[in-house]
Amino acid sequence: MCGIVGILGRHEAAPILVEALKRLEYRGYDSAGIATLNDGALDRRRAVGKLANLSDLLVHEPLRGKSGIGHTRWATHGAPSVANAHPHQTGPVAVVHNGIIENYRELRAELVAEGAAFETETDTEVVAQLTASHLRQGDEPVQAAFRTLDRLDGAFALAFLFEGHDDLMVVARRGSPLAIGHGEGEIYIGSDAIALARMTSRVTYLDEGDRAVLTREGARIFDAQGMPVDRPEKTIEASATKAHKGGYKHFMAKEIAEQPVVIAETIRCYLPSGGDMIDLKEADLDFSKVSRLTMVGCGTAYYACLTAKYWFEQLARLPVEIDVASEFRYREPPLPEGSLALFVSQSGETADTLAALRYCRGKADHILSVINAAESTMARESDIALPIHAGAEIGVASTKAFTCQLVVLLILALKAAADRGTMSAAQIAEHVAALRSLPGAVNSALEQSEAIRRVARHLSEASDVLFLGRGLMYPLALEGALKLKEISYIHAEGYASGELKHGPIALVDTDLPIVVLAPSDGLFDKTMSNMQEVIARKARVLLITDEAGVAAAGGDVWSTIAMPAIHPALAPILYAIPAQLLAYHTAVAKGTDVDQPRNLAKSVTVE
Repeated sequence: MCGIVGILGRHEAAPILVEALKRLEYRGYDSAGIATLNDGALDRRRAVGKLANLSDLLVHEPLRGKSGIGHTRWATHGAPSVANAHPHQTGPVAVVHNGIIENYRELRAELVAEGAAFETETDTEVVAQLTASHLRQGDEPVQAAFRTLDRLDGAFALAFLFEGHDDLMVVARRGSPLAIGHGEGEIYIGSDAIALARMTSRVTYLDEGDRAVLTREGARIFDAQGMPVDRPEKTIEASATKAHKGGYKHFMAKEIAEQPVVIAETIRCYLPSGGDMIDLKEADLDFSKVSRLTMVGCGTAYYACLTAKYWFEQLARLPVEIDVASEFRYREPPLPEGSLALFVSQSGETADTLAALRYCRGKADHILSVINAAESTMARESDIALPIHAGAEIGVASTKAFTCQLVVLLILALKAAADRGTMSAAQIAEHVAALRSLPGAVNSALEQSEAIRRVARHLSEASDVLFLGRGLMYPLALEGALKLKEISYIHAEGYASGELKHGPIALVDTDLPIVVLAPSDGLFDKTMSNMQEVIARKARVLLITDEAGVAAAGGDVWSTIAMPAIHPALAPILYAIPAQLLAYHTAVAKGTDVDQPRNLAKSVTVE
């Protein structure tokens, strides 16, 4: 969600901070601001809307100073406004914050009773006000910040600047990510490595509960108990932090087009060439000892879990429970002996998923995460972390991360089948061979982009769309509907085709487009029966199938999109491509903000 950057540097901080914030735009935001120290004095500039508004303001009202903090805000407490935008300043302290302070009402009431006057509707202002109160009581800046941190409940990443101290920044994290970047006589902070990539490749990730005192010479880090600790310095690869469109109009278009390459990389990682062996690298994972698999995710990652449930149960005969993370932890589900808990997240920082992971610690036999950010909190707190190798994904609507998640989950299901003896070596070899051919099939699917664009022009005029699928296509129907409503703002629903007569068919009329996802597999005939039911009621049907399916469907459908033939187990990965393209071209036709849709954030780091 919100993005944080900071610098104690040797050059003017404002342009560096704005550039770093631009690299965090993908996280989602509705206002932005920076604060700098110049000759010991704090000053700040804030603006509502896109970063361009802040940049314009800085042209007319520039900020000087070589120390500064910056923020992109996604509104939680208080509407998007200049007053509510970060940084917040109370007297000699300025603060930026990602997260939610859960006890802010109690702290606010306490401070008001002491005479404090609040200027915003945010929970964050109590952090600045409380720190300023400690300073008035005679605390030194570090002590004042630490005393404030000790009073806070909730999730946060925080950075403090103090007037008169241009070589000091105090930072802390609990629940929200924060990284420290190391330069030559400079030090930086950022919500993730992408923000720091232009400044340094040397990064230290703070652990849960850490707080740090920064100067240009380095960082002193303390753990949640206040004890000095050493955290390892990592070298981040440039390829992991690339954030450019590469000639495409949108990041989403670029990331859709990258899928043949990144899927091939994922396959190469876990299925080395020259055989059918599955290589999970150093992961010690024996599914023959697993009696139950619990899978947890949010949004698109949840639909990846739902797809994988079919694979694990059908191929490995392994019982699977799945849940959305925000519900899982509050159900307090029992985890029987032999449980493996598997968590899926693109960022590895999703607050609800991370909380569910922590609930499972000590209850499940092993904790496994499937993530895109190898240095994320989720990866560090898992027994086993399997990267999906999708590369940086900037578009809010997940595309290549979803398909790479599916590839890794299918490979895990095949590993489970091998360990449990539910598939023969020949059957596993068949699936492995199909996986190796997947990048070529995805490339062929991308060639349908223009045909999908023509259909999307008509779809953009609809107010509602229904997606239908059976078996492995059911989770994809849910994902296709999610993609469409995320970026085009058209109301869309995904349903299991067999549920059509249990309610949704009441909505069917000539104004309701219906997208049917139906490869010519063992469930094709049943899906066609459901499709005929809506055609009989004059619905416009877009059928996404293969050439055999097109021939079998006849000429009653409004439009068809033909996919290459694919092994049935791999169909949801391949058919994700037309679902993504349909959402993308519909959004472009409507003129919405494809990469940064309203109200959405790439990384949801608060509950």
